Amino acid sequence: MTPVRLIALGWCVAHLAVAGGAAEGPRVADWMAGVFSDQAHGSDLRFPHFNGMTGNYYFPEMTGQGGGVFDFDNDGDLDVYLIQGALLGSQETMEDALFPPSSSFPPTDRLFRNDSFRDAGAAMQLRFLDITEQSGIRAAGYGMGVAVGDIDDDGWLDIYVTNVGPNQLFRNRGDGTFEDVTAASGTGDALWGTSATFFDYDADGRPDLYVANYVDFDIEANPRCFAASSRRDYCGPDAFRAQPDRLFRNVGNGRFEDVTTRALAGYEAGPGLGVVSADVNGDGLVDLYVANDGRVNQLWINRGNGTFIDEALFAGVGLNRSGRPEASMGVDAADFDGDGDEDLFLTHLMGETNTLYVNDGDGLFEDRTVEFGLAAMSLPYTSFGTSWLDFDNDGLLDLLAANGAVRILEEQAAAGDPYPLKQPNQLFRNTGGRFEDVTSSAGESFSIPEVSRGVSLGDIDNDGDQDVVLHTNNGPVRLLVNHIGASRHWAGLGARPMSGGAWITGLRVEVTNSTGRTFRRRSRTDGGYCSVKDPRAIVGLGEDPGPLRVAIEHAAGTKASYRNLPVDHYVAVYDSRSR
Repeated sequence: MTPVRLIALGWCVAHLAVAGGAAEGPRVADWMAGVFSDQAHGSDLRFPHFNGMTGNYYFPEMTGQGGGVFDFDNDGDLDVYLIQGALLGSQETMEDALFPPSSSFPPTDRLFRNDSFRDAGAAMQLRFLDITEQSGIRAAGYGMGVAVGDIDDDGWLDIYVTNVGPNQLFRNRGDGTFEDVTAASGTGDALWGTSATFFDYDADGRPDLYVANYVDFDIEANPRCFAASSRRDYCGPDAFRAQPDRLFRNVGNGRFEDVTTRALAGYEAGPGLGVVSADVNGDGLVDLYVANDGRVNQLWINRGNGTFIDEALFAGVGLNRSGRPEASMGVDAADFDGDGDEDLFLTHLMGETNTLYVNDGDGLFEDRTVEFGLAAMSLPYTSFGTSWLDFDNDGLLDLLAANGAVRILEEQAAAGDPYPLKQPNQLFRNTGGRFEDVTSSAGESFSIPEVSRGVSLGDIDNDGDQDVVLHTNNGPVRLLVNHIGASRHWAGLGARPMSGGAWITGLRVEVTNSTGRTFRRRSRTDGGYCSVKDPRAIVGLGEDPGPLRVAIEHAAGTKASYRNLPVDHYVAVYDSRSR
């Protein structure tokens, strides 16, 4: 990494730190040559996921997992946390597994440190080192998802792992090691946890925690379900009772209290899979959207007094345009149309369409999936993880969908595939009024049918574009490195405490380029499916060389503006009020 240089701007709350540099090479002439390439194996990010399947069609086997990218050691690059499965039946052994793990790779979660470096020719060499054993992390449950946040305000990101019960919270000691503080923190939950997020709903400067829970699955009472062909198949969520989510309020010193029933007015349990925080009505308060599988989704509007009210049906995001609930799995929020509010994108089951909800600015939404060309393209697929991303840095937010079926695909089963749920992933390019499917040009890894689940978006090589860590169920992790975004201009922004430490989420960014075009982004780590993303906001600028005007608003409401900022750099706003 290029050393960070501080630039005093004379503002009483913030300074700027600029790091990185413009990418070398020609401007984009033909991005259709292939956007991403998988560099997991070559960078030693080697991790085969083990779902524990033994032929008993246990429901958690195919729901899959997420993972996370975040800077746990505060050295300026993104490290990777990978979620692992396990055997589910108490009487089953590794000999019963249809896909037993390698003897050299125990089936536990793994933490990989990013040790990438520039060689003598200034080319980035991606390298990862598995430091799980020395880190002190012992996560051997049946993993689902991860969330990160600085729970005790010490400048180091802590890790919350969701499992098919119980969950775990690991406190970052700041020396490369972690300690399990689940019991002491009060965040233990024995239910089937899926997506989770740290977000400061009461604006007290401490990250609170929302945990989505799925269904009540009992190994001993495993129901038998069948496909239309009479073949044994996985059951759906309707075969189980939904479990209640959890909202934990951070009361300080790394301790939490369960305020679910007190804070969520009229709460009713739904089979939750996806969670994303967003200020949907523009009132400066962080709201929460929960994607429920086959049930009405929930939009928890923050009332500013420590409580929320579910306005999903009133806002038009509880059901699709036909008035039906869908098999909602993943969800992400962003201002994709540049009108200043946050829109929602949800992933669903094959035979349904993924859904694009467009915000009218007041927190009311309209299902515009068909109008933006996203309906027919998603019908043949089951999608889980998803993310808004500007893969070509043209300033328009595109979409990625991670696909993999949940019910047996007969053609694959007839061919003898023991895990016949494989589908290719999809990349959709925003053309300014519609989306086009550019999967065929996205790179070789997009043509490989797999059972993909979580998506972790982040600039792994710090070159100014968005790379992707793709979490494959019962398969290898994929590190999809972006080869075209950094050939265009960009601006990267984030917030840190004045005393240094982990990135602060919730920063609202408004970037205006030299032509007067404005882009709006918000720094956060949640969204998608069971995964964590890079909190830094990257704004693609196309061929515009700047300079830029930037307006910034912190989650607590503090605002600042800057002129003549350079392009092709990361800019960190340092907030003196933190610690």
